[in-house]
Amino acid sequence: MTNDRTPHGKGSEVHGIFEKIAGYYDRMNFVMTLGRHEQWCREVAARVAPAAGGRLLDLATGTGVIALEAARRYPAATVTGVDFSQEMLSRAKAKPGADAVRWRQADAACLPFENESFDGITEGYLLRNVDDLDGVLREQYRVLKPGGRIVILETCPPSGLLKPVVEWGVRVFVPLLGRVLARDRSSYTYLESSMLAFTSPHHIARILSGLGFRDIGWSKKFFGTNVILWATKPR
Repeated sequence: MTNDRTPHGKGSEVHGIFEKIAGYYDRMNFVMTLGRHEQWCREVAARVAPAAGGRLLDLATGTGVIALEAARRYPAATVTGVDFSQEMLSRAKAKPGADAVRWRQADAACLPFENESFDGITEGYLLRNVDDLDGVLREQYRVLKPGGRIVILETCPPSGLLKPVVEWGVRVFVPLLGRVLARDRSSYTYLESSMLAFTSPHHIARILSGLGFRDIGWSKKFFGTNVILWATKPR
């Protein structure tokens, strides 16, 4: 993945999938989470709490759910929504309130922003789709101002006593919903496999700590299949 807007390696595959699913992305998120997705996005926006009049960056903005909620919640802030999928950005720009957000196509692995540019960073389902998890988080640390907070919405591999049941449900129902609702089993088969194969919140927290973030925490959602993580860059 490079900053020339032409993803390579895993990024090329993921880019193609998200270009393809943009038209039904919101509908699938609603169904797969039983309507909880927007609630989680509101929590992400609430937790980031940028400085009054500050700058907020929403990565992997997709159809703009988190960015639009942040713009509504913090009208004095400058909100920038970034995604590498032009189709996703087109959907975001067509939504009510989209003029309150600055939309930009860019690669999260090589952000086109100066050091310490933003007072807060949010993201939804970015990390499991990148080649270099450490590098992407390092970029976020670079562009975040001291005292700023990062808030991450991500999938979470199931664990505990319910792990076999939850894994079975993900393997069966995610591709099935893709086929029935979106006529696209192949894309949602990838999403199912990436959900189950992704790392744990503990591992992400260790990376964040190693980069210098502090006050790290997380809250699991929806039978442990999703998680919201947060951390602060020290002053």
